Amino acid sequence: MAEAHQAVAFQFTVTPEGIDLQLSHQALSEIYLSGVRSWKKRVIRLKNNVITGVYPASPSSWLFVVIAILATMYTRSDPSMGLIAKIQEHLPVSQSMSSQCQAVLSAVLFSTMLWLLLIFTMRLCLKQLLSYHRWMFEQHGKMSNTTKVWVVSSGAHLSGRKPLLYSYQGSLPNLPVPVVKDTVKRYLESVRPLMDDTQYERTTKLAEEFESSLGNRLQWYLKLKSLWAANYVSDWWEEYVYLRGRSPIMVNSNYYGMDFLFVTPTPIQSARAGNSIHSFFLYRRKLNKEEIKPSRIPGTVIPLCAAQCERIFHTTRIPGEETDTVQHWQDSDYIVVYHKGRYFRLRVYQAGRLLSPREIEFQIQRILDDPAAPSKGEAHLGALTAGDRIPWAKARTKFFSTGLNKRSLDCIEKAAFFVTLDDDEQGMMGDDPAASLDNYAKNLLHGKCYDRWFDKSFSVVFYKNGKCGINAEHSWADAPVLAHVWEYALATDSFQLGYNTEGHCKGEVDSSLPKPQKLNWEITPEEQISQSLDVAQKLADDIDFHVFSFQEFGKGKVKKCRVSPDAFIQMCLQLAYFREQNNFCLTYEASMTRLFREGRTETVRSCSNESSAFVRAFEGGEAPDVCRRLLRAASEKHQLLYRMAMTGGGIDRHLFCLYVVSKYLGVESPFLKEVLSEPWRLSTSQTGVQQVELFDLVNHPEYISCGGGFGPVADDGYGVSYSLIGDNMINFHISCKHSCPQTDAHKFGSQIKKALHDIINLLSGAQPEPKKPEAGRPEVKKDQ
Repeated sequence: MAEAHQAVAFQFTVTPEGIDLQLSHQALSEIYLSGVRSWKKRVIRLKNNVITGVYPASPSSWLFVVIAILATMYTRSDPSMGLIAKIQEHLPVSQSMSSQCQAVLSAVLFSTMLWLLLIFTMRLCLKQLLSYHRWMFEQHGKMSNTTKVWVVSSGAHLSGRKPLLYSYQGSLPNLPVPVVKDTVKRYLESVRPLMDDTQYERTTKLAEEFESSLGNRLQWYLKLKSLWAANYVSDWWEEYVYLRGRSPIMVNSNYYGMDFLFVTPTPIQSARAGNSIHSFFLYRRKLNKEEIKPSRIPGTVIPLCAAQCERIFHTTRIPGEETDTVQHWQDSDYIVVYHKGRYFRLRVYQAGRLLSPREIEFQIQRILDDPAAPSKGEAHLGALTAGDRIPWAKARTKFFSTGLNKRSLDCIEKAAFFVTLDDDEQGMMGDDPAASLDNYAKNLLHGKCYDRWFDKSFSVVFYKNGKCGINAEHSWADAPVLAHVWEYALATDSFQLGYNTEGHCKGEVDSSLPKPQKLNWEITPEEQISQSLDVAQKLADDIDFHVFSFQEFGKGKVKKCRVSPDAFIQMCLQLAYFREQNNFCLTYEASMTRLFREGRTETVRSCSNESSAFVRAFEGGEAPDVCRRLLRAASEKHQLLYRMAMTGGGIDRHLFCLYVVSKYLGVESPFLKEVLSEPWRLSTSQTGVQQVELFDLVNHPEYISCGGGFGPVADDGYGVSYSLIGDNMINFHISCKHSCPQTDAHKFGSQIKKALHDIINLLSGAQPEPKKPEAGRPEVKKDQ
């Protein structure tokens, strides 16, 4: 009961002498300080809204305009051309106000309107500048005059006053709706290498029928939406791709990020948690004050949309029977920690201040040392979030909507984020570091299937040996947004906070801190928990993972060959897949559309006519000069496709939205149905380091993360995530399913390594290694 008493501000009993009221001064003090903190945040938010609302001007510029107008009035000139006098005539003021005061008030009103007009004009100009994307398609060293003017203008507008995180949001352009004819044409081109002549002729006929009939009708609705909504794709993408999915989000949707590859800053689990948790809250403080620099396209001043940053913290996916929802709360001063089947509420603020890393370590160690046993059914409770969504939604409504269970569930869902204290040791270690790295990735993706809260925006996992990692829910934002937080936490942990000689966090401890509060439950749906755990465990057991760090060369050598590193890796993946499967497949590469307001992602269809022509020529033994020419053509085409996707000219989001409209209208389109049912057997994504300035890879090259990964999109396909670290390292994360006999993560990894060597040798003019006959490999069929 002592824990329950800590949760109330006062107690009272009825006595013969009257009501005996006992106030808890500590609790009341905490309530007062919490209110003060909340009002401070409101004031900061209001101030930032004003600053971002008038950007690229500043609030102080209003005073400058007012003084300038008043100064001209005293020189007996009228810059308003009679408007100030008109305003003065219609002022609803008292007759007791002197005419001079009325004139000053009228001048101030005119100045304010002029200031607002100038701001509107500046923001309109900035929006037009950010709508210009032709610069991305021009060859290096061959800049057009229009682009030269744009470079000067954009530099003048975007390199001035220091912006806040959301300063550019109102100036970002809306995502344009492509022309149906163009989308259909690009789609047919993308599927040509995947079909024989008969299949392609049939698909072409379906596409032409759609374009000439239903397509224009559906397009009209999309154009109407684009005029009304900030982004015609994002809300439907979040709803239908993520939230309406009824299968487990563990593996199928959630993704993970890894710790440093070669370094463990401290072997003490609680200490690592102390520094890292403190770092996350330092980031949240900067986020609330909008002090984080707006993300930009690397090497430019062009800003990216920051809308997804709003839901990083205290956000949870809430299950529903038909569709889930994303719930975001404004603030919370605690996290929820899982350890050995128990859930604890850990407050990270005391007397209005953020706990120091050493104090958080002290509190985490208290949880690790707590001997309390889990409540009945509590140990595997998290499996509900790992299984199918409908059973979880029904259980939540039936068993967690009232009483003790509701209060404890609310505590988890409203927490800033979720923390797991894992009893396992992970990382690249032991006699077989390669296998341990695979196990590390697999553990981060699904854990034990019940020791994560997969619905939280993100969960941080701290292992027994000091390693850590992160698991993230996907619906609320895309990986680069969370990667930004993760990079900050890793860098702050190691380079700013640090540890003492014993491996503990630095600083002192306030021993009067109240103990972390164990959440209590009255679990009755144990059968449902067991069923969800069975579903999740089967899915987890089926996942095959292979992670490796390729260090024989990196993007530095690729750039010297005058080829885009990303295009280079995509060509290697195409070659590796063809060698393993003896055919090509529909390939997904994620590209962002954050050049536009509320933009998320678009698909780059990496398997193109040009890439397939290169692979066939290379495997068919064509001359090196021919292969090099075809490789460069394929790389340039890939870059074009990537730029088209970034600038709103992609294929798949447009077709997806047309399909959604057709469903709303209740009309069937054989063409759209076929397009949306095609499997992505090769799903790829690049994870780049965004905050290079936080890591000194020259003096501390060992402080690098291995990146992150995700599960396979198709049951018979691969999920491949890769990151280019510095100039000499490429990390790969490969996933597939054991249940598919045609896929093997380790074999595909070997094919990728071979393809990397073969293509770099081709580009550098080195002689490729003689091909060795592969047992059981079928003959290459050139008509596929």
